[in-house]
Amino acid sequence: MNPITKAIRIQTDRTNEMEHSTPMFLTSSFCFDDAEDMRAAFADESNDNIYSRFSNPGVQEFTDKMVALEGAEAGYATATGMAAVFASFMALLKKGDHLIACSSVFGSTVTVLNKYLPNYGIEVSYVSANDPDSWEAAIKPNTKMIYLETPTNPGLDIIDLAAVSKLVKKHNILLNVDNCFATPVNQRPIDFGADLVIHSATKWIDGQGRVLGGVVLGKKELIHQIYLFCRSTGPALSPFNAWVLSKSLETLDVRMERHASNALHIAKALEGHAKISWLKYPFLPSHPQHAIAAKQMKNGGGLISFNLSGGLESGRAFLNNLKMLSLTANLGDTRSIASHPASTTHAKLTEAERAAVNITPGLIRISVGLEHVDDILGDILQALA
Repeated sequence: MNPITKAIRIQTDRTNEMEHSTPMFLTSSFCFDDAEDMRAAFADESNDNIYSRFSNPGVQEFTDKMVALEGAEAGYATATGMAAVFASFMALLKKGDHLIACSSVFGSTVTVLNKYLPNYGIEVSYVSANDPDSWEAAIKPNTKMIYLETPTNPGLDIIDLAAVSKLVKKHNILLNVDNCFATPVNQRPIDFGADLVIHSATKWIDGQGRVLGGVVLGKKELIHQIYLFCRSTGPALSPFNAWVLSKSLETLDVRMERHASNALHIAKALEGHAKISWLKYPFLPSHPQHAIAAKQMKNGGGLISFNLSGGLESGRAFLNNLKMLSLTANLGDTRSIASHPASTTHAKLTEAERAAVNITPGLIRISVGLEHVDDILGDILQALA
């Protein structure tokens, strides 16, 4: 079956009532018929569920759907996207290892890389999304992983996954890709050679701003190590959130088509606006990496970034003038959202760090929702005016 069909049809074991919609498994632990069954489960000699921190039927259903969508061998679902990011580092890296990260990544990921990984003796170096020729020069004998986002947050730069995959295979390095912005129905990094793929399921996967969740997917042997780390440290996805996210995947493909068509329409309408000095959307021909985006993405996604000529004050004035778009710390919702990264998601970065990744004082990121496109565009235009 097509992965989109699998995202609708994969179901965990149902109860004797044979529900059409999978029930929630809201339990902390699971019972056994006898002592031998219990012993076998704890000895990993069976696939029986033991405890919902380890596994849960509803969580497994969500994970299986994500595995199918990404074309992965296995996966593990976590409480949040950042839990998935952190687990992928801590389970696979050790003291003395070196990690290379694209400099354009989520602000909380930067905090983990700069503040916490060095505490465990893990060295971190950054490379520019817009200077791919510099990546190989950053590789050291102890380099174990390259971590990146594409499209990047919040500047929407596009990184050539096939080129990076060729590089990591040459040097026997793991490629770890945050695919949150694109979603698996729009881009599958594993098809281009990625070893691991990460999602904050809180965003487009849920799609309605209801629950938190994360997932890391990839090669079976790597995911097993991540599972063992998470089983002991506890960043497990809750059964209720898993149920919500699993149902959300049934509409992901059709939602993303609408998000992308709305975003492309709005990007075309705003390009060249007198108050906007530059605008980025992956499927606009004016995007610097448009050809790469067209090669590895099905569509341009639901995010637009643009810079207001008036800088910080213009950015704040724009947000204050919006009447319909939400101002909130999220993206990937049915409702359109506007944010000002320099003062919110990337505020903890220094001014120099923001400048290095083109997070300008007037940068605005729009998460384009499912409202009628004329209403979204109208609100943006009146706020600009």
